[in-house]
Amino acid sequence: MATQQEFESAVERSKTLTERPSNDVLLQLYALYKQGSEGDVNTERPGGFDFKNIAKWDAWKKLQGKSQDEAIAEYVQLVNELASK
Repeated sequence: MATQQEFESAVERSKTLTERPSNDVLLQLYALYKQGSEGDVNTERPGGFDFKNIAKWDAWKKLQGKSQDEAIAEYVQLVNELASK
């Protein structure tokens, strides 16, 4: 399991990646970050034509039930993989 300090460090490193990840990877990063920092989705699904936020909400919702510790560990691992490219 990753520590809170490793998670915070990974968040900072994710902002300085040399190569922009694909939209799917960006959604995965967002969902893991939200699940790791807040737990299960706790807001209403956006409506209307807010496609970007709908996609982000859906990605987070897919992780419902995953523990915050698991999400943090997966987030740190994914950022490490992206940073090593």
